[in-house]
Order: sequence, then C-alpha cells, then structure tokens
Amino acid sequence: MAAIPAQASSGGTGGASIFAPGAAKAYAQKHAARTPAAATAAATASASPADDGSEEADEISEGAAQWSEARTSPGVVAPGAYGAAWNALQKLPSTGGSWQNVTNLPYNSDDPRYRDYDSNSSGGAGLVTGRMAALAADDEGHVYAGSAGGGVWRSSTGGGKWTAISDALPAQSTGALALDSKDRLWLGTGEATTNADAYLGSGVYVLDHPEHGSFTSRDRVGGTELQSTSIHELRFSGTTVWAATSEGLWSHSTVHLNGPWKLEFAPNPAYMPGGSLANDPSSAYKNIVSDIAFDPRNPGRVVVAAGWRSGDTYNGFYTEVAGQWQKLTSLGDLPADAADIGSVTFARSADGSRYYAIDQSPAGLNAGTDALAGIFVSKSGSPFGPWTRIATSDQLAASGSALTDPGAQGWYDQFLQVDPNDPNHVFAGLEEVFETKDGGTTWTTPGPYWNFYFPCWSIDPTKQTGDCSQTTHADQHAVAVGSYHGKSVLYVGNDGGMYKRPLDGAADASGHATDWTSLNDGTIDTLQYYSVGVGKDLANGGVSVTGGLQDNGQSILRSNDTVMGSNFGGDGGMTLNDPANGCNIAQEYVYLEINVTQNCAANNGLGAPTTYNVPPPDNATSNARFIAPFTSDLKTPSTWVAGGENVWVQTQGFAIRSSSAWTGVFDLGAGHVATAVAASGGKIYAAWCGPCNSQGFTRGIAVGNADGTGWQQITLPATGSVPNRYLSSLAVDPNDNNHVYLAVNGFSRSWNEGPGAGVGHLYESRDGGLTWKDISSNLPDIPADSIALTPGGGIALGTDLGALYRAPGRTTWKVIGQLPAVAVTQVVVGPDNRLYAATHGRGIYAISLNRLH
Repeated sequence: MAAIPAQASSGGTGGASIFAPGAAKAYAQKHAARTPAAATAAATASASPADDGSEEADEISEGAAQWSEARTSPGVVAPGAYGAAWNALQKLPSTGGSWQNVTNLPYNSDDPRYRDYDSNSSGGAGLVTGRMAALAADDEGHVYAGSAGGGVWRSSTGGGKWTAISDALPAQSTGALALDSKDRLWLGTGEATTNADAYLGSGVYVLDHPEHGSFTSRDRVGGTELQSTSIHELRFSGTTVWAATSEGLWSHSTVHLNGPWKLEFAPNPAYMPGGSLANDPSSAYKNIVSDIAFDPRNPGRVVVAAGWRSGDTYNGFYTEVAGQWQKLTSLGDLPADAADIGSVTFARSADGSRYYAIDQSPAGLNAGTDALAGIFVSKSGSPFGPWTRIATSDQLAASGSALTDPGAQGWYDQFLQVDPNDPNHVFAGLEEVFETKDGGTTWTTPGPYWNFYFPCWSIDPTKQTGDCSQTTHADQHAVAVGSYHGKSVLYVGNDGGMYKRPLDGAADASGHATDWTSLNDGTIDTLQYYSVGVGKDLANGGVSVTGGLQDNGQSILRSNDTVMGSNFGGDGGMTLNDPANGCNIAQEYVYLEINVTQNCAANNGLGAPTTYNVPPPDNATSNARFIAPFTSDLKTPSTWVAGGENVWVQTQGFAIRSSSAWTGVFDLGAGHVATAVAASGGKIYAAWCGPCNSQGFTRGIAVGNADGTGWQQITLPATGSVPNRYLSSLAVDPNDNNHVYLAVNGFSRSWNEGPGAGVGHLYESRDGGLTWKDISSNLPDIPADSIALTPGGGIALGTDLGALYRAPGRTTWKVIGQLPAVAVTQVVVGPDNRLYAATHGRGIYAISLNRLH
C-alpha cells in the first residue's frame, strides 16, 4: 500500500461548470423561507450550474494531490513500504480492550432534520456510505462490493446485509473485482481512480468460494510483482487473467496460481521498479495501463489503452505486432492523438457483436473545456474498429443531466456496462449514470448528479426530495449486472456507496429512474473520514459524534439516533466540537471554509439558517491546504486558531458570525501553508510546508502568541532532529505549553528517496519547539497522522495503518485493539473517557481509555 503520488502539473478542468456537493446553498436553500413550490420555481428559473462558482473536478484533483504529498514528499516512495510497515505492526503487542464501530448504522444524506443552508439534504442520494471502487455480482444473489479504503464486502441477498470479507489482507484499497467462469472471485487491490487519497495495493487475490469464504494472504496469486500497484481492470481470456495496472500490463495463468506474473507491456520500462529512472518524480505516471480489449474472433489480438490522465507522449492505444508493441494510428473516431487519449474503459457485448469505450481527453482536462473525448462503439465487434463516436459531453448534457459539462471528471468517474441480453443497451458512468437502449443514438440520465433545480424538486421536509424520485450519489466508479430471484439487476458504485435498480428499469418523462434503491443499509461502513468531533448531547444524554467526510459532507450522530444525519454538504474537512455541548460544531468544507452552528444545524429548511459561514480570509484566495487545520486553545476554548498562509485567531468561539472576526497574527511566508496548528494558554504552534510536493519540498514550524506578539520561525535544519517530511499534527501538554509533540507523515529514508527524509515519526520538545527529541522508539515506519494526549500522560497516535498507544511513563508502543489496514486520520479524546478514531475507509471507532494498558 502507498498513496498514489500526484504530479504538480496534474491539470484540472478550469472553467468546467460543475457544482461542488454542498452547492445547494447557492440557489435552493437561499429560497428556504418561501413555500416549497415557490422555492422550486425560483430555483428552476434563476439557477444555473455555475451559480456556486466552484469546480468540483478541480477540487478533487487538488485534494488528491495534497493527500498524496503528505505521504510521498520529499521524494519517491519505494515499493514495499506499506508492506514492511504492516509486517512490523503485526509484531507489536496490543493494548487491552476492543474498538466499537460507532458509525455502523444507516447514514441518511437526505435526513429531513438537517436541511439548513449548507446541507445537501433533499438532493436525493438517500442512504450513503464511502466510495465504492469495484463491483461483481452473480446469478444467485451474491453481490461483492470493493471499497476505496475499507475492503471488500459480500451480500447474499441481492444487496444489503453486508459482511466484510477482506479484513485479513494488508491492503484494504480495491481496484478491481471480477468473477471468472468457475465463479471464483478475483480481487485486484490498489484503487485506480488516480485521485491519490486512494492507496496502492498488495497484489491480486482469488477466492474459490466467495459466497461463504473470506480472503487471506494465502490467496494471493503469483509473487510480489504487483505489490505497490493499482489494478485498473482484471480481464479474462481463455485460461489467462490480464491485469491492467499503474505499472504496466501483466498476465497470469488462471489454472496454475503459483509462479510469478508476467510483464506483457510497459510503455516506459526505464521508469519501472528497478529501472534506471525508477526514482524519477514522474515515475508513477509513466506506465499506466487502464484497460485491455480482445478481438472476439482472435483473442490473441489485443488493444491496450495506456496513458496518464493529464497527458504524456506515451498515451495511446497499443497492439503487439511480431513481438513488438506499437501504437495504433487508425481506429476511426476513437482518437489516435496522445493528447486526446487518457483514462479509458472498454466493454464488450455478450454476443461479441459490439465493443464500447469511454475515453477521457487530457487536452480537454488541462484546457478546462471538454474533458470527455466521448463514448464510442465498434459495430464490427472488434476493438480494432472502426470506431464511431456515439456520445459527446454536449449530447449527454441534453439527455436529462443535472450538469452542463458531463465527463469533466472523466479521469475520476468512469464505468461502462453492456446489457448481457441486448448489445444495444448500454450504461455509462461518469459523474452521473447514463443509458442508451439503441446503441447510442439516444441517451437518457437515469441517475442524475442530484435532483436540485429539476422542476420536481422541493425542500419540503415531509418528502425526501420533493416530488422527484431517489437518484444515486454522484461520481460513478463501478458497475455490475447480476440476478436475484430470477430478475436481472443493475448495480452501481460511486462516492456514496452502492445502489441498484432493475436492469430494464422504469423512468419518468425526463428519463430519470424511478426505481433506484440504496444498498447502504448501515451493515456496510466504508465512510472516509478526515476528522471526528465529540461533545455531550445535552438534550438526550450521552454524546454526539460528528465528522468530516470525503464527498459525504458532515455526519452527525446524536446519542438516541438509530440513523445518522448529514448537517453539512460536500467534502467535510476538519471538525471542531465543543466537548461540553455537542451541538456547538465548526465544520470545514475545503480551504478553510468554516461553517459554525450552535444547534447541530437542525433545521427543516423552511426557516432562517442556523449555520453561519465564517471562513478566515485565506479561504477567499485558497491560500490554505485542501483540508486545512483549525483548533481551539486548550485553556481558553473561545480562542480559535486556523492556519492557511497566515495564522488566524478569533476570540468569539462558537458565537462567531462573521469572517471579520478573524485577525491575522503571523504570515508563514509566501508559498507556505499550515499543515497543523495547536494552542494552549495563548501560545500557538503552526507547522507548515511550501512547496509541499517533492519538487523543492520544505517544511517548518512557527511559534508565537495569540495576541500577535513573540512570533518566530523555529530553525529546523534540512537534515537532523526533525526529518524533512510533512508535519501532520501538533499536541500541547495541557500542563505546560512549552511541552509539545509533533507527528511526522511520510516514510523514512529507508523507503523515501527524497533529500533529508530522516527516520522518525514522533518528536517531543520541552522548550517551546527550539529543540526536538525523537521518541518514535519501536513505532513502525509508517505515516503518522494525528496525536491525542490522554489524561495522565498517555499518547495515542493515528497512522496510515491503525492507531497506537504509549502508556504514561513508558517509552514503547502498543497497537490499540484490532483494526483492518486502514488509515486513522484523527484521534481525539471524548468527554465520555473514550478515545475516538476517524478512519479513512471504515468509519469512526471508539475504545474506553480505561482499557488502554
């Protein structure tokens, strides 16, 4: 496992007119004081998808890049780093106690209790969970769901009542799932959306009886050849399985599962592991193969799609001729120019009469114009064509789409599925689900991005989404067709989990499906949290738990709830919760866009807003990290500190109502942005990076006072006590604000090829940051993400492979309980004497502090 590095010039969509989730506030919620009918009319008449002024494709790309930077800078991480860390972790002793999954219950994104200004409630996605990357289904009602960071899950009831079946593996990131002719389930680990909060994998595994078994490390196919790759697709031809990966095209026998994988094709072999350019910063982008297609009349003839989403000279379609791979230059409408060949997905009809393809355009992505090269068909049934374009972005926009530029995120959102019974019936997944029943002559949008601003929508709190039918969550990644009780079912996976409908489903006059069912019933928890906050639930007793999520807003769970609600929309970033009152919440969208509420954001949407947008000024210029740090002073909780390019302070606590309340107390320097902040007794620590990617990576720590006095940059040498890596978390001793702890992300110089990578992951200073001591001791060499100090002097540490604990007076570490191989992005101590862990793929967990010994 490793986070996929993101190029500094990763491209974007520039002026693509796409709503960011949460943008309902731009047109719908501002009409909330009117009647539902009036709100609908006003929104329909005046709103356009550009009203919000933000481009989600750009934000996904930037957020992905920054997640990766923290784990890869200052250089290139060698293959095997996460595997070695996982093995080291298994050798550590464990604490007592067991984790309790706090979020293993339904999460309703349309919860009518939370329809305040910044919520997406009434958009129509319904019950959601975390991003789903791959799906497979059989004809007996068994459905297999591979999540982005939470492993593989099985349902034996056609969807729902899920069981996790890959928790024993060292990688919980899924790239591909496929059932072979013997009904064996093949799993390719390592998510392949190139969005970089995805992780690389540990190889390919096969399960002989997936209907009742679980994956173990003994199920790996071949050797370590595919470790630290992402698997885009697993395709079968005869007795051979082909793996399209981030490190070329590989093959293996499906009969004899031992023995190494064979490298069939690498566009730039010098950049492969062991090659002369393996440590080049661009090596991760030089051998990406997204799919392979076979000629049904001659399976030995193949077409391989290769290329990086933002463009490279090797991008293209390839075939093998006389033992040599060469680019194809004549395929009809399917592009031959490298600038128009990016991420590609193939799909063949069951009868062999049709091949279909989606192609994303790097040139369009980088220009911010049309990132979708198109959807294509080869009516000869051969991947060699001739190919005809059957859909453009403009055509899809006119098919009932909620967007003006479908496919702008085609590098991130992509699936393709042909009806097994009808070669002209095709489903295409981009941001939305599209369908054609006539081979591409006409298209509809059965799964629109959301229902906002359609005539049927209203914010009516007595209805889920006005008079609209439920849609799916946005951002499609996976698709499968199966059967349950003799009826064919379409399954789709996206940033909100899993949905199904009949293969020949019903739709309204607009082409929007009327029969989607969410399969996110709470028995599957793959939620990807960036943060967690805990406070006392004064109305109900117990505690309220909230947290920010990748593309699933902010969840809130009151102590008497049986269903979680969503009180903020979009990407939920950092969270600040009042321990004494869990309804006092500050939540970040992105780039320090902080929203604050003092009533849990409980609002039916018809009254005045009870959330307030109060970002520090760095938000307006995006001079902050995508997920930027903010916190409160340990001694004076009404004093808040936020970090962008500047360190900002406000002293009104949760009573803040205006951005003007923030005061800049220190400029970290041009090009520098805060990565962590902590404060106690008026003393502030701010860690920063800039540049934050591998090219010229620098980091530092500034220390000063909340009143703006005494600020200085601490001298951190390029090599020495604190490594030249990403500084991810700070924690101050509540009894001594000169006593501070620092967590360091990334990998040591054993794995990181960058200058000054150093060795440690946790450091301690007793003189206000002037000098530091490495207290990592027996910590595995694994990215460290978050520090929490427990009463009495214990230390909890969240890492990319779980959580660890150092007891008071001890110098060595133990693993806290048992978690799958999942990133713990934040650990906090709740007012109920429990430690809470936000994971990026398996929800939120809690454990009693009394059991940590």
